[in-house]
Amino acid sequence: MQLSKSKNMETIQKLDKIAITVKSHKLLQQLLDENTELEVIMRNAKNETEALIGVRQWVMGVLKESSDIAIKYYKREYKGHDALTKLKWNEIAAIRLLDYIDNAGRVFNDQNLRGQVAVSNPIKLIWLAVNRGTGGAKPYFFEDMVHLFRQFTGKEERQMPTRDDVEKWMERYPSGLDPRIVKLREENRERIINILIDKIDSGEIISRKYTFEEDMSREQKFLKMLEWWDDHIFHLQFAVRSPDLLNELLGNSLDPDTMKVLYEAEEQGIPFFVNPYYLSLLHVRVPYFAVGADLAIRYYVIYSKQLISEFGHIVAWEKEDIVKPGEPNAAGWLLPSKHNVHRRYPEVAILIPDTVGRACGGLCASCQRLYDFQSGHLNFNLDKLKPDGTWQERLQLHMEYFEKDTQLRDILITGGDALMSSDKSLKQMLNAVVDMAVRKQKANESRADGEKYAEMLRIRLGTRLPVYLPQRITPELIEILADFKRRASDVGIQQFVIQTHFESPMEITPVVKEAIDKLIRAGWTVTNQHVFTSASSRRGHTAKLRKVLNQVGVLPYYTFSVKGYMENNFNFATNARAVQEQMEEKVFGTIPEQEYNLIKTFPLEAENMVENVERLRKKHNLPFIGTDRNVLNLPGVGKSLTFRVIGITRYGRRILEFDHDATRTHSPIIHDIGRIVIIESKSISEYLQQLSEFGENVEEYTSLYGYSIGETENRLPIYEYPEYDFKISDEMTNLELPEKK
Repeated sequence: MQLSKSKNMETIQKLDKIAITVKSHKLLQQLLDENTELEVIMRNAKNETEALIGVRQWVMGVLKESSDIAIKYYKREYKGHDALTKLKWNEIAAIRLLDYIDNAGRVFNDQNLRGQVAVSNPIKLIWLAVNRGTGGAKPYFFEDMVHLFRQFTGKEERQMPTRDDVEKWMERYPSGLDPRIVKLREENRERIINILIDKIDSGEIISRKYTFEEDMSREQKFLKMLEWWDDHIFHLQFAVRSPDLLNELLGNSLDPDTMKVLYEAEEQGIPFFVNPYYLSLLHVRVPYFAVGADLAIRYYVIYSKQLISEFGHIVAWEKEDIVKPGEPNAAGWLLPSKHNVHRRYPEVAILIPDTVGRACGGLCASCQRLYDFQSGHLNFNLDKLKPDGTWQERLQLHMEYFEKDTQLRDILITGGDALMSSDKSLKQMLNAVVDMAVRKQKANESRADGEKYAEMLRIRLGTRLPVYLPQRITPELIEILADFKRRASDVGIQQFVIQTHFESPMEITPVVKEAIDKLIRAGWTVTNQHVFTSASSRRGHTAKLRKVLNQVGVLPYYTFSVKGYMENNFNFATNARAVQEQMEEKVFGTIPEQEYNLIKTFPLEAENMVENVERLRKKHNLPFIGTDRNVLNLPGVGKSLTFRVIGITRYGRRILEFDHDATRTHSPIIHDIGRIVIIESKSISEYLQQLSEFGENVEEYTSLYGYSIGETENRLPIYEYPEYDFKISDEMTNLELPEKK
């Protein structure tokens, strides 16, 4: 430990001697010109300690003249989403400055730089720059400082957008239901089909199932292909697995730089897997009315340079998913299998089958499983994922684990993708769940009130296939889901959820709408988990996604900040933008509290979801209903957007300290874990630069620098568990906490 401290000091001393650039000097001068009091403090301070004391006295003096709320919030005596909304704009800046000072000199391992030391001491960096021209702070750091002090002194006030502003931003993004977009996708389908016909005819593609009869004309082959297009198995068998085929099916529209990156990805062993249907959603002939509208889809298919350079060095983000046999995971849970059951919260368990359900219908560029892919554990070798003879035995062991757990009431079957499982495999799993629920219910009859175990209330299927491969939603699947709901309802399970993953309104096509309609008619609630990528974080994009989801009967559930380190740098949108979106755009979809009792009933009559959502929206004149929560999946034991920016690196990348979501039950281990520190992979300036490259007017994001505090929103009653008519045990089974020293 002493050696480590010594090395850290040596590193810090080296960094302190690095000269700042000309651009940094100019930004520093701008900072001092705008803040004469700051310049006086810096010039008069003999060392960094005096600089810290001087800035602290200045900031505290201003804050004490402001409001008691801000002081209490800074001291963490006052917290929560309502408390955050009461803070003035300059008070948020003051709290950040005080947090910078309180955390000055803290050293972190920066996983974005493969574990290199990151030191946060922004006031010292300013002092070094002023007095010695050193410290190594980059222009992005000084840009953040300029905006911070403007916010603190009131020179830069927050201008909240109006509803008209938000709706104008939303209008930039058409949906996949727009007739003009539908026409473009038909052209894409025709091009892809004709290329595949040629490849089958030439023998380049060979399929036992999908073959043409002898003497078929070109037109007959095309019509046969149109039939196959409605078959999800066809799309899986003909999925693109190479850069050259990807480019060819996209009409050779990818530029040389993009192809170079894709070739490098192939050399690195990063898999490709995108099916023809989903590929048909990408623009080849870019329409004048929808320039850039497909970016959120495109960057889920096309890899970034950062991913290529980091592959092989990717560090696991999901700490609780790293399980050693016989040992508890990061959340303290003992699991029956390190591969099949994942767990964070007392009420919820994730079941991942050893079947094709472990696979996906496509590969997302920011997939968390890229960590495993580095070891060759690919989930696209579909033939290798067929269930073996022991899966049924393991499934029963998992059901026994669920049955004997005191708190478990919610199972999420996912993978991979739950609907990649065959109908037979899925039916077996659902039957096992019903049987387990019956046994759990029966065992409770002999337990006293207060000692009873939680009974099953909610079953969820995690799937992106309604988006990636809507052809999978077949009549046979719908019958399985409807039958399961009937049987499970009889044994007390009340909530049936398809948890899917739309990224863009452009993904909602006529065939997707038809698939969602079928799921809803089967009595299942369809919810959405949206990953807030850089492309989908553009002004109005997520709001438009919510609106179109509402129109087809899908409830927004989570809006997730991108997790991971530098490998996901390209797709990462800063957490400041997540808070800005929450406060400035989603706010126009706020449901009045007097409707909470009403929306609780929506899942109970899922068949009427479209009508119920539309009625509520029109009653209160809402452009959409914002039923989702903006959060980050922490690399610990939960989801949260409760954070404060406590530091900043010399590169301008913010250091966030997260608290856990106080609105839900956690494993007791969180009391020992404490707060979790995240260093973001890009600065605010870099993010805005990327938005500019996307064609955005960055003036529309002027308040972004000022968002340095987040609070997790309360979960709406629509997502709460129904109440039991008995008292369950307080004991937590399958839990092992470390002994306190």
